[in-house]
Order: sequence, then C-alpha cells, then structure tokens
Amino acid sequence: MPTPLWKPNSSEKRKTLLTKFSKNIQAKYNLPDFKYSTLHQWSIDFPEFFWEEVWKDNEVMASKSWSTVMGNDLFNVRNDSKRSAWFDGARMNYAENLLQKNNDEIEALSFIAENGKTFSMNYAELKSAVSQCASGMKAIGVSKMDRVAAVIPNCPEAIIGFLAASSIGAIWSSCSPDFGIKGINDRLGQISPKIIITINAYHYNGIEHDSLGKIREVAKLIPSIEEVYVVPFTEAEIEFKGQEKPWTELMDYSAIVTTFAQLPFDHPLYILYSSGTTGVPKSIVHGAGGCLLKHLTEHRYHSNINPGDRVFYFTTCGWMMWNWLVSSLASGATIILYDGAPTFPDFGRMWKLIDDQKITHFGTSPKFLSAVKKSGYSPKNNNKLNSLKAILSTGSPLPGNLFSWIYEEVAYVPVMSIAGGTDIVGCFMGGNPNLPVYSEELQCKSLGMNTLAFDAAGKSVECEKGELVCATPFPSMPLYFWKDNNGEKYHNAYFEKFPSVWTHGDFIEITERGGVIVYGRSDTVLNPGGVRIGTSEIYRPVEEMSEIEDSIVVGQSWENDIRILLFVVLKKGITLDDELISKIKATIRNDTSTRHVPSLIFEIQDIPRTISGKKVEKAVLETIKGENIENISAIANPESLSIFTILREELKN
Repeated sequence: MPTPLWKPNSSEKRKTLLTKFSKNIQAKYNLPDFKYSTLHQWSIDFPEFFWEEVWKDNEVMASKSWSTVMGNDLFNVRNDSKRSAWFDGARMNYAENLLQKNNDEIEALSFIAENGKTFSMNYAELKSAVSQCASGMKAIGVSKMDRVAAVIPNCPEAIIGFLAASSIGAIWSSCSPDFGIKGINDRLGQISPKIIITINAYHYNGIEHDSLGKIREVAKLIPSIEEVYVVPFTEAEIEFKGQEKPWTELMDYSAIVTTFAQLPFDHPLYILYSSGTTGVPKSIVHGAGGCLLKHLTEHRYHSNINPGDRVFYFTTCGWMMWNWLVSSLASGATIILYDGAPTFPDFGRMWKLIDDQKITHFGTSPKFLSAVKKSGYSPKNNNKLNSLKAILSTGSPLPGNLFSWIYEEVAYVPVMSIAGGTDIVGCFMGGNPNLPVYSEELQCKSLGMNTLAFDAAGKSVECEKGELVCATPFPSMPLYFWKDNNGEKYHNAYFEKFPSVWTHGDFIEITERGGVIVYGRSDTVLNPGGVRIGTSEIYRPVEEMSEIEDSIVVGQSWENDIRILLFVVLKKGITLDDELISKIKATIRNDTSTRHVPSLIFEIQDIPRTISGKKVEKAVLETIKGENIENISAIANPESLSIFTILREELKN
C-alpha cells in the first residue's frame, strides 16, 4: 500500500466546507455516513437532488425558481443542439452571483504586472466598474446574445469587461495577446463579435510587445467589429485610428444603478475554443448556470475556498483556467491576477508573489514546477509561504518527482492535481481537502461526475488503463458549438465512440483508493505489441533525469507494429552520446517495462506546444508522416516542428 505524501488531521477535516456539506446531505437523505465515497456515489445516483442541494447550499441568487432540475435524454445533442433541460424556468444572472458581496472592506481582485505595477479593487468598486462598463456597452447597442470579444492580458479590465457583458446577457470570448493574427481570427472570426476590447502592448520576459498592430489586421478580417476599445496597458503612446477608441469611452461613469438581466439558467455565458491543432478550433458555447454550479462545487467542496481566501492561477485569458479563476468571486474570495512571464526576472518571482499577496490557493502547471525544480531554486528556503493552504496543478499529468519535490522544497499542504478541460470548463477529477495525497494520483472523482475508465469494449474497469468517460449528464456540458446547427460536430466530438456516454479523450486508471492516474491523451496512446502505453508513462522517468530539460514521444507505424520515438531537449553542455542513450533506455525500462523503451532517441532544441503549454504529440507525428497540419497557428512555437521535417527521411529507414 503506497504511503500518502500528505493527509489532513481530524481537526482540519472537521472544518472544511466539504465536511459541512457532507454532514447536511447525510442528515437530510439518511445516508449511512458522510465519507466522500458515499457522498460521491449519492451525487451520481441522484443528480437532481445533488445539483439542487449545491444551489441551495451556495445560496445562488435567482429572481425566479425552477420547475424541474433535470430533464431527460440530456446526452442526445443532435436532435436539438441548443436544448438544455437543467433548472428549467429559473431566471438568474452569473455576474450578479459573483458580485453579490457588495462590500468596500473585502478585496475582490489584486493585479500585479510583470514590471511591478499593482492595482486592486474591493467588491464595491468592482461592482461599480462593471455597472459603468455595462451601461457603456448598452449605450453603443450591445445587447443579449451579441458577442463581446477581447484580446487582452489577465488584468482588471478583462474581469470588468467579462462581467459587464454577462450582466446584460452578451456573450464573452477572449484570447491572449500573444496569439498571432491567424490564431485570433480562427477563433473570433467564427463568432462575429460586435466589439473588441484590447490593449496597446504588453510585457513578457522584460520585453514590450506590440498588440494593437495585430488587432488592426484582425479587425480588417472580421467585418462585424464595429468598435475597438483600447486599454493603455503599457506606457507606449497610442495613436488611435479608424474605429479605435480609448477604454474610458466604453465606461459610462455616470452609471449608478446596477441592473442584472434575469436570464435562463442555460443562457450563453462565454465561448471557449479547443486547441485547434487538428483543424479550426471548435467554438464551445457554455451556459451561465452550469458554469456557476460546477465552479462552486470545485472551489468550495474540492478546493475548500472560503470567503477571504486569496486565489491565484497562472493563466492567460485564452485558457479555461482564467474563467475558472474568475468564478472564485462567487465564493467571496479575492482573485490574484498576474500578467507576464512566471520566471521573470528569476525563478523566485511566483514564490515571492505568494508571500507578497498572501496567496492561499496557488495554481500552476507541471511545466512551471519542473522548470523551478531543475533550476535548483528552493521556494521554502527563500520564502515564508505560510499563507498557503493548497497547491493546484493542471495542464498535463503531474509526475511523481514533482509531487515529492513540492513536499521537500515548497510546503506541507494538499497538492491538488486536477484534470478536465475546456469542453466542460471544469474537472472530471481533482482535489479533496478531506483525502490523503498519493504520488501521481488525482485524489478523487469530482462530485456529480460519473467518471469511469472504459476498456475497448465499453466495459467499466478499475486498476487498469482505459478511456475516460462520463456516464451521466452534468450541468457544465457545452450548450452547443457555434454554428453547429444540427449538433453533428458536438455529437462526433463526445458521443461517437461510446453511444450515450461522454468520451473525453484522456487515458486514465482508477485506483483501488478511488483516485485517478492520467496517462495522457487517448489519441496519442502508444501501442507497441498491442500494449497501450500513455505518453506520460515515458515522460515521468525521462524528465526526472538531470541531463534532460524536456521531451516528447510519439508512436510510428513500423513493420506491422508500432515503434516508439523519443525526442529530448538536453541541458546545456550535455551531449546525446551512446552512453546517455543507454542510460535513458535503462531508466525507462527500470521505471516501467521493456515495452516502454523507445526504439530511437533524438536530440532536439525545443518542444512544440499549444499556446496554453500542452505538448503537441499529434503535430509531431503528422510532420513525421509528411502530412499537413491543418492549423499551425494553434501551436505557440511552430518553428520547433522544422526538425521533425528534417528527420523525416531518416525515420523512413
């Protein structure tokens, strides 16, 4: 039996919001106990009762109650792609629920720029700014269902614009300013926004990057854009042209009364986008009520976010974790916004931020944690970090060496590795303040999510690898894909493989403890000799090696089988000689099995990744095959693929 790296004491468990909720459910529904496993099973056996209790426990604001919580046949998305049957009849507003703590003593947000600039707003100030922005939007003709787009950093104006749009029933959609012209147009061009909010420029790694020039090109490509509102994000002078106006002209500073449009539970809130590495990104429309309830369960019960906590996630406005972070306001928390490079001017930047901002919940990625570990920087020896209550990680599987490093070099707090996706703007499995932390495991399946591992025959399995599915509906399912009128694309994305069961595309194992191990994307699973291997099984031992900075692995068809190809980025001064190749193979063999050992190992200089930092194995394989990558703009560093083009001939032999 593995030894837990962390476990809560009885006093800590008694105080969590999850314990309070569990005890209330046990008493009301006569459950045998208030263990998490009991509560989770009840939540998927009786989803109508569960989601209703989440609504009540969190005191969701609504002007009108619902007639039914949950309709029938919710996984049938093709007959009526825009139908949703959750909380039918309810009238509410997402922004109102986030701004209900109208208090001038509670900080709503705190912003820190890479160059050290800071800014904060209390809840009363944020609500007032949202009212002014909403009034300004209405004055220029923005109304329900209009799209408000933004190409903007993670800054206060992004929060204000988003909440203002949602307060009047407009649909928000945002991209990070580091996207290229094609990447922005591939996303926003699909949805025909009425206005766009942007910046003049931004800083990253100490360098100022122009943004407005790109937006001018984008505006030429999207004829629906009527106005471009520019936030002066840097000191660079702005010369307004054509339809461009200063951000201040969008703000109606005379607005005093806040009016929140009362909308159906499933009114569209925002449009998010898939990575787009296999084609034009899917435009995924999410509903206000479903996102609110899902985030409340993940923040309050799974992350134990209480009023007054200070929540940070390193994210851009082009990643779903930004939307997840913003919803923390509904729990009365302060959201900490940072824009810039996480390691500028050095590897201590984020850890110093924890102390300066008294961050309680620190969210990051395995990529960042790995970079800090390999740099030799010790967060706990250089900082206090005594405000921390939890560390969250997502974006890719968190390997065992980083679990142990956190407990050795950071803090003894729950490490909550979480996993879900843009598709559900939330998690299938994640953290739990009442359960132990085991290396490489996500602590539990999320409440209300009937998460299972299916084998190839569609049978649920435990303690063996399988396809991640969700067997029953949940409120944060997408409402529809934009312009997918018959629901065909939606159906093909999630319900093609196993009928009437949501198939997510991840390769997982559910452990005997009820935890979950994620092995990577199922469409990049390696299959040598018929043995299914997740790519993370190879990344873990390889990236623990001191000689290796990063790696990417693919499976190539070869002589009626699959051979594994491993590409590594080496530390400066290291050479990929026969000795190191033998060491890499031995390390993989000893940690996993002979089947995992790559046939060929190559040195490369950079790993292709999406803009949100995920490795793009599929693009590597397509390049090796000589196939065209449909949407190269989805890759943050497309030049990194050139080495695979060069290696193509060598890999034919």
